[in-house]
Amino acid sequence: MAMTMTGEVQLAAARQAVWDKLNDPEVLKACIPGCEELEKTDEGGFRATAKMKVGPVSARFKGKVTLSDLDPPNGYKISGEGEGGVAGFAKGGATVGLADKDGGTLLSYNVEAQIGGKLAQLGQRLINGAAKKLADEFFANFAKAVQG
Repeated sequence: MAMTMTGEVQLAAARQAVWDKLNDPEVLKACIPGCEELEKTDEGGFRATAKMKVGPVSARFKGKVTLSDLDPPNGYKISGEGEGGVAGFAKGGATVGLADKDGGTLLSYNVEAQIGGKLAQLGQRLINGAAKKLADEFFANFAKAVQG
């Protein structure tokens, strides 16, 4: 099952500060809902473990994330894949852009993902709702982190 999601968030912080936090494993770990582990890898990406619940399906996902097309402090492309055992798998990517706006920074994102296994059987509506909720939670947490 394929899924796409786009959005933007206005942050009350300078673009360089937002960029720094987007590349800080401690900040990201604190902001990602259900994240248990997040560490930088030698290849310039991250290895992560997160516990998630989507509808009736709960799973601990282990995965890796790679950053590419790095354009500090304007944005990057993030791609990753996670394995959740019987719950299934998720893989995909996002383009993240940062721009100066209204004395702060406008962060825009465009996500494309594929999911399979039990998760995919839950249906597009439930998956999209859960993905939007996770994104909203992450950005609410991230906004607090960048605004100190």
